[in-house]
Amino acid sequence: MDRRTALKQMFIVAGGIMIATSCDFSSKAPTIQLNKLKLNLDDEQMLAELVEAIIPKTDSPGAKEVNLHLFVMKMLDDCTSPEDQHKFTDGLKAASKLKGKTLEEQQAYLKALPEDDVFFKILKRRTVQGYKNSEYVMKNKLVYELVPGRYNGAAKIDA
Repeated sequence: MDRRTALKQMFIVAGGIMIATSCDFSSKAPTIQLNKLKLNLDDEQMLAELVEAIIPKTDSPGAKEVNLHLFVMKMLDDCTSPEDQHKFTDGLKAASKLKGKTLEEQQAYLKALPEDDVFFKILKRRTVQGYKNSEYVMKNKLVYELVPGRYNGAAKIDA
């Protein structure tokens, strides 16, 4: 074996070890990768239930079906201050007692929270924002007509 082949194989093995150690293969890892926020799979499932309590499924898909909990997690990780992230995770831990409860009980819990609660403000704001920008709403609910719009040559103008 020559030196080039040995070095090449050594770098391939070293790269593989670096990649393998950076992966999280635990069963408690969340569905998406988060940089600053430390949430586990149980927190993600609880968050999915809470966003479903805010926007439940009716004739249109609910928040859980549109995966808004993933949007909330990513926005929380990327666009929220560390202090608010900490307050949010504390609120999520307090809401974990609702796991497995009915939708009405979860909605009653959210309604009982004060309006200035950081957890509730972030959760509601990001859920509504994500739903408004979801693929379902953009394709099925909003009718967008490209600018400048239709030309109507027979439109009457009141002077």
